[in-house]
Amino acid sequence: MTPAEVFHRMFDNDPFSRWMGMKMVSVGEGACTLQMTVRAEMLNGFGVAHGGITFSLADSAFAFACNSHGRHAVSIHCSIEHVAPVFENDVLTATAAEENLGNSVSNYTIRVVRQDGAPVAFFRGVAYRKQRVWDL
Repeated sequence: MTPAEVFHRMFDNDPFSRWMGMKMVSVGEGACTLQMTVRAEMLNGFGVAHGGITFSLADSAFAFACNSHGRHAVSIHCSIEHVAPVFENDVLTATAAEENLGNSVSNYTIRVVRQDGAPVAFFRGVAYRKQRVWDL
């Protein structure tokens, strides 16, 4: 399957990413860029986006990128650094890039920025690549 076919197969069965309003900007082998707008129900008691919002956006971009080679892949470790607050109506873009593609383990960095290009979070993910392939 192509990276786009894998993306649509996964996304069509991913109600959480759809609920968050994520849209695919681009997808390729080892890469994925997603975008979404922060809504009022995503804010915490301080009036800023809950940290789980940027984590979830980055995690989805990571998932689509690490599965893009056509083999099932699952996360085995993720970490995030929040570097700036996110507010209602901010448009966030998460760009996942592959750093290392191994036979069983692969590594990714995901940069999350807001509409003005300022970074709001840096995410790192490690994926385990199964032998099972995505098929139509």
